[in-house]
Amino acid sequence: MHLQKIPLRSTHSFTEFFLKYMERDPALRPFYSNFPEIGSFKNQLNEKASFPQSSRKTLVETLQRQYSKISTLSEASKKNIQSLAEKNTFTVTTGHQLNIFTGPLYFIYKIVTVINACKKLKASYPDSNFVPVYWMASEDHDYEEIKYFKLYGKKYTWETNQTGAVGKFNTKDLKSVLQQLPGDVSIFREAYENNDLLSDAVRHYVNKLFSEEGLVVIDADDREFKKILQPVMHEDVLNNVPDKLVAKTNEELMTHGFHPQVNPREINFFYLDKGLRSRIERKGDEFIVVDTDLKFSKKEIGQKINETPEQLSPNVILRPLYQEMILPNLAYVGGPAELVYWLELKSVFNHFKVPFPILMPRNFALVLDAPVSRKFSKTGLDIESFFEEKNYLFNHWVTKNSSHDLSLGKAMKDLDQILSEIYERSIKVDATLGQMTKAETKRMKDGLERIEKKMLRAEKLQQSDKLRQVEAVKDALFPGGSLQERTDNFMNFYQQDPDFINKLLKNFDPFDFQLNVLTYHD
Repeated sequence: MHLQKIPLRSTHSFTEFFLKYMERDPALRPFYSNFPEIGSFKNQLNEKASFPQSSRKTLVETLQRQYSKISTLSEASKKNIQSLAEKNTFTVTTGHQLNIFTGPLYFIYKIVTVINACKKLKASYPDSNFVPVYWMASEDHDYEEIKYFKLYGKKYTWETNQTGAVGKFNTKDLKSVLQQLPGDVSIFREAYENNDLLSDAVRHYVNKLFSEEGLVVIDADDREFKKILQPVMHEDVLNNVPDKLVAKTNEELMTHGFHPQVNPREINFFYLDKGLRSRIERKGDEFIVVDTDLKFSKKEIGQKINETPEQLSPNVILRPLYQEMILPNLAYVGGPAELVYWLELKSVFNHFKVPFPILMPRNFALVLDAPVSRKFSKTGLDIESFFEEKNYLFNHWVTKNSSHDLSLGKAMKDLDQILSEIYERSIKVDATLGQMTKAETKRMKDGLERIEKKMLRAEKLQQSDKLRQVEAVKDALFPGGSLQERTDNFMNFYQQDPDFINKLLKNFDPFDFQLNVLTYHD
């Protein structure tokens, strides 16, 4: 497998907000603590050393309970869970929705990034231990986001009428999807058929894929974890403190030209129950659960927080804080959109006296399997050309490979000089001739441009077979016009190469923020 790297800005695939963060724009400096580089972790280790021992005890006991159904847990993961009780053990975390069959490729890239980051940190800070963590978004209720995935260009969809937090969904309906899939899907068959809940099934297959690397999977939909969040629940639900803090931060970001990714609400918690995850809103003196008949007085909602905190679920504004309160975490690994919204939250962390984590981008990649690699080599183009819009790409290839000179640029330049001389001569004879001369000049230039376009179009027709080859590569790397990692499933490569994940682990550098191009050769 050959590795090539492309600067993120050269791909035209990332927002300016995200790129400005990666390029350390001074305007964004107040919105984070430490930049994601190895040397910054010294400060982060010192800041997170205050993580409470009581929270470590809760973390270890809860993880051991959550893993009790996993009979194939590796010694590496067992050791990592136990080590979280020690004050010199820290985590690097990524999170993701419970997409069926892992969803898009970048789910795998996220986990590979945290694993490799922990290895590099151990080499630089040998006196500390570093545990890679995958945070399951089990409380998320966006079924539409997780219900499908694409394998070999075909879309597979999980149809179910279940509602509420997806982690509690029963997996029985997934058996029909399993029957449709090509190739070896035994890892997923075992996970979905032996676990009733989606969260347990995801833990099962993620453990199968990554347990030997010591990965730990955490499900925050747990009463013991929610107890730690109770002070935040009171401050948010009763006093709306996070809303005010984030709103102020968003105003500051906008003054620098950065558009916030998410907006806070007065109350940033959902009410969570069987089949239900719905917003809590204040209406006068009452607290209502949207789209239900549930309502509480101020006293009753306070009692709910104290007695059944597991029934409150943080939204996107407070989930990051929740994570950092229950984990001795140093860095969060996320995609571009995630890291941008984390930049809105530092003031909330400051208010609750919780260290703000280092924000690390996940690894980005483009994979060319052997058939695509063969087609790519025949195009004669460099890989960066394929990040251009398709019509530009075709024009570029045709211009480069045609035996004819398709550009009239020199002729236009010569004509422009001649017409300028004619214009000067005409206005000396009669100033009123200037407008007519300009109009005729424009007409002739437009005519040459039309001729040039028709020459290019004719050449494209003659080169149509070759252009279909270029198009096939473009469509493989950007299915549906989107980056491969945001569309294709990892089984596109894993079924042909069971060592695929190990190759990612070998080739990805978590602290090299470029796009990795991985190419298979025959």
